[in-house]
Amino acid sequence: MRPLAPRASMLRPIETSVDGDALTLAQSINAALANALERDPSVLVFGEDVAVKGGVYGVTRGLQRRFGAARVFDTLLDETSILGLALGSALSGFVPVPEIQYLAYLHNAEDQLRGEAATLQFFSQGRYRNGMVVRVAGYGYQKGFGGHFHNDNALGVLRDIPGVVIASPGRPDDAAAMLHACIETARHDGTVCVYLEPIALYHTRDLYEDGDERWLAPASGDAPVGAARTYGDGTDLTILTWANGLRMSLRAARELNARVVDLRWLAPLPLGDILREANATGNVLVVDETRATGGVSEGIVTALVDAGFDGAIRRAASRDSFIPLGDAANLVLLSEAEIEAAARRTLEARTAH
Repeated sequence: MRPLAPRASMLRPIETSVDGDALTLAQSINAALANALERDPSVLVFGEDVAVKGGVYGVTRGLQRRFGAARVFDTLLDETSILGLALGSALSGFVPVPEIQYLAYLHNAEDQLRGEAATLQFFSQGRYRNGMVVRVAGYGYQKGFGGHFHNDNALGVLRDIPGVVIASPGRPDDAAAMLHACIETARHDGTVCVYLEPIALYHTRDLYEDGDERWLAPASGDAPVGAARTYGDGTDLTILTWANGLRMSLRAARELNARVVDLRWLAPLPLGDILREANATGNVLVVDETRATGGVSEGIVTALVDAGFDGAIRRAASRDSFIPLGDAANLVLLSEAEIEAAARRTLEARTAH
């Protein structure tokens, strides 16, 4: 086996704005919500602390002042009530965009989605619809504020609900486009959408080096439901990932002849894009910040096998554990170093053959 020689990065530069409109992920989501509220009087934004405070992380800051308390308002600290209000308002002709403050809090009220929202059209033979976009702040990797209830990466309960669209942006430009796509899908098709926001990337500005501001982007672009986005055209390895995994993978792949695919949509999975990019290299590494058991990567690997992909497939995922406080979180969450090591092992195995 010959040693694997480092290769110059084959990743195309990430586009950033040059006219002063480059935004963080949080700012992009805020801009997209403002645009939706401005264009459509049926859109409502509500949840715990989203109005007066502007959200725990400032994502909805200023929206109530601009659009009024009838359209952007605070709710009880009760997730069941929040989703129940979304159900009722959707049936009344509104397009609700409720916020669940943390992913772990969703589990208190997940039956409102499973047993009510997602089943209404099914059991009514399409006579009733309740399209909504449920914004959920989630995943791990927060600095200085952690523990299971504020860092949760359990998505299995969502991916098991038929018909629910799950969006999970990592980049600011994708965030705005994907939120608009969800709102349009909810409005026109009555689809229940869950929009998963990576907390750790809300205010991230840099990609490779401090001050490079290559994680900023304008709130523009196109992101149809079920369409992935590929960075680079490397021919040795395809990395499939999303959200926090996208940034970590782009950093880990700088010296590899790899392409990084941001799935963006976790349901429906972008199967056509996945298979095309996998076949382009014949080697796949799935970078999964959720758990190894019940995580998203299980579905991705299964989809590749079902589609007849006969290349190499490897996974790198977080441990099957709740996320502890402080530095202990690093013991269970997938790291950038682990991603790079898994990528190199995949390439070395290819070289050996």
